[in-house]
Amino acid sequence: MTTMVHSPALTVLGDDEAMFREAVRDFAESELAPRASRMDAAQQMDSELISMLFELGFMAIEIPEHYGGIGSSFFTATIVVEELSRADPSVGVLVDVQNTLVNNALLKWGTEEQLSHYLPKLATGTVGAYALSEAGSGSDAFALDLRAVRDGDDWVLNGRKMWITNGAEAGLFIVFANVQPELGYKGITAFLVEREMSGFAVGKKEDKLGIRASSTTELVLDDVPVPAGNVLGEPGQGYKVAIETLNEGRIGIGAQMVGLAQGAFDHTLRYVQEREQFGRPVADFQGVQFQLAEMATDIEASRLLVYNAARLKDQGAGFLREGAMAKMFASRTAQAVSSRCIDLHGGYGFTREYPVEKLYRDSKIGTIYEGTDNMQLQTIAKDLLRG
Repeated sequence: MTTMVHSPALTVLGDDEAMFREAVRDFAESELAPRASRMDAAQQMDSELISMLFELGFMAIEIPEHYGGIGSSFFTATIVVEELSRADPSVGVLVDVQNTLVNNALLKWGTEEQLSHYLPKLATGTVGAYALSEAGSGSDAFALDLRAVRDGDDWVLNGRKMWITNGAEAGLFIVFANVQPELGYKGITAFLVEREMSGFAVGKKEDKLGIRASSTTELVLDDVPVPAGNVLGEPGQGYKVAIETLNEGRIGIGAQMVGLAQGAFDHTLRYVQEREQFGRPVADFQGVQFQLAEMATDIEASRLLVYNAARLKDQGAGFLREGAMAKMFASRTAQAVSSRCIDLHGGYGFTREYPVEKLYRDSKIGTIYEGTDNMQLQTIAKDLLRG
């Protein structure tokens, strides 16, 4: 079990939030940490663990109680993602996508019929996935080739999606398709697609550098009939659904990266106090102490950026710039901290005997998914110039 240095940022938590954090941390240390290495090697999430996540309410944090959720806040969701990611960022992102993307999109854009039908499932056992990316649309997220054509009471979807997190486990997918390509992004529409629908298949599972227990898959849609009642929002509003949801999702990725960095730091803080060289603990050397101080400062700054953005979101205030800053800074911090932690472990850090090697591999995705660093810089700059 690792120990965590008290963070001044934690004093912003209310009593309920602090208690909830402790409960998530206990679960992460007792159930996630012992499974992390095995799941990474197998490239598969433990199904028993997923069941536990549902039982504890971690997959339905903002879903109202009358739909089977725990009716808490977006800020609480960031705490859960952060604490789970200290032990395993793969689990952190599974929970993050469920809460900050899928559940949030439904809560904001869903009809009462959609909410009543899907939220109880998402609260109790159905994993959700968010299907926007395609082979030709990464940073240019709206260059979609997947098409939807109206056919009576249905929309018929054809095309492929790439790099879909939770693809192997999900039962419900928010799929973005273009219904009027001639209108460009104004033709994009969001659809609620169930795994069992005719013509829908989960394709290739990617063999990744990091977060290997988190599934990243291709989706194949071949004449998939989707009822008109499964349009999320209105036809042509998909770009709004995507933009607004991703702005929230970036805060969740920031939380994942803060947790990752904290986890690597916790392992290293313990190691340098136990490891002896030249007759004394490595932690006694000033050069090591200064590195610890710098890492702790960067993690704290990242955490405060994430918490600030999450609070703004809960208050209904603008958070576009703050969310982009939080995601970018926390992702960079996670890479820098986990790399330095390997250095401080020496040769042991380069082996899979110690967890920092895995956390270093996991950190790389932070500057790529849900908007690369360059896209975050562009968002921040545009917002600044708009005044």
